[in-house]
Amino acid sequence: MEHSFNEANFKSEVLESKTPVLVDFYADWCGPCKMMGPVVSQVAEKYDGKLKVGKINVDDNPNLAQEYGVMSIPNFKIFKDGKEVLNIVGAVGKPALEQQIESVL
Repeated sequence: MEHSFNEANFKSEVLESKTPVLVDFYADWCGPCKMMGPVVSQVAEKYDGKLKVGKINVDDNPNLAQEYGVMSIPNFKIFKDGKEVLNIVGAVGKPALEQQIESVL
């Protein structure tokens, strides 16, 4: 299941999460972001219960994008125990994304 994160719920949903969280920083106009959408959904399904997966629209949440240094999208970050532990910039294949996820779970 994919979640929708924003500036109002980021602390409770991401930073205070008991499980690691994959955050997909994206925008509706971003072609590579759209391409990664199905991959992110498949990852959310595969790791359900072990990894919370959600998206943040950078146009709607510019402060979060700036705070976490999101310069280009898609940008995937994994947060664990309230800290960013992994940063992946750009569209990546599902095997590469899963390999990175496995490295922090």
